[in-house]
Amino acid sequence: MTEIYLDSMLGRFVPNRRLRSTATTVGGLIDDLETRYPQLRNRLRDETRGIRPFVKVFVNGEEIPHSDGAALPLKPRDEVEILHSIQGG
Repeated sequence: MTEIYLDSMLGRFVPNRRLRSTATTVGGLIDDLETRYPQLRNRLRDETRGIRPFVKVFVNGEEIPHSDGAALPLKPRDEVEILHSIQGG
């Protein structure tokens, strides 16, 4: 299973900031999270289902690109971190 870590901002919407998923792609992992935790909907992806610009996704410590990162395949022992950047001025 893929290990998932959500930052404290996103962690408010789930029972535990450390989660697991059997998804085989980053997009599938986000689908899984949004299905299990509907409060995450619209916080990770925009209306086109693209990863929001202020959401950073790291797979095994490497930031994935927003343009095609959802298609990135995941292996069972991968670690995914999802961070929600603070916006504003």
